[in-house]
Amino acid sequence: MNPVRPDWPYPRWLAHRGAGLLAPENTLAAFRLGAQHGYRMFECDAKLSADGVVFLLHDDTLERSSNGTGLGGALTWAELSQLDAGAWHSRLFAGEPLATLAALARFCLANACRLNIEIKPTPGLEAQTGRAVAREAAQMWAQAGTPPLLTSFSTEALLAAQQTAPQLPRGLLLQELWAGWLPAAQQLGCTAVVCQHRLWDAALQAQVRAAGLRSLSYTVNDASTAERLLALGLDGIITDRIDRFAPD
Repeated sequence: MNPVRPDWPYPRWLAHRGAGLLAPENTLAAFRLGAQHGYRMFECDAKLSADGVVFLLHDDTLERSSNGTGLGGALTWAELSQLDAGAWHSRLFAGEPLATLAALARFCLANACRLNIEIKPTPGLEAQTGRAVAREAAQMWAQAGTPPLLTSFSTEALLAAQQTAPQLPRGLLLQELWAGWLPAAQQLGCTAVVCQHRLWDAALQAQVRAAGLRSLSYTVNDASTAERLLALGLDGIITDRIDRFAPD
């Protein structure tokens, strides 16, 4: 007898880093634009500043998505907050600052939006980042709203999140199906696995369902891939193309 899969209070479509490619990723401007396109769930990347503030940044370093240099986690939030995280994208967004997780949480709660927080630690800070993200998420969503889904490629970060806020749902991110991934997801109390879209086929979906887990895919930007994944019955699809796919 297969385990009962957990309730899933999330939309099927998630806007990657706020608005995909249409706005500077992981900024509040991106989440506002994603909401304007009708999206009601977003994916973001969270890491720690040097003084322990949880902020949004995908890369370890600042160069690609801001006018800063070096490791993002090596700067204090006071220093990070002065950076321009929008001009690299386009003149329209010049001057857009980096965002904190707290600011995004307030936006999501005010607009009844849901969130997938990818724990994206600076190397060496996996456990500290997992604890901090889980603690802040638990506090921000304690009184209202559907709690965020915490995901990570780092099992160390997910373990720390599990120990800190076991009530928050978790998902294991997978770029490949490494040996022992399913027992690891189960031991971490995950409710979902989030796989690179090429990994998904009928056999993997059946395996995940049989384990009582939900199935999500990243990053899906073409119609044929989306149709294939929808036919498999995936629970969540993360996309950059918020202009192409209408959320449901």
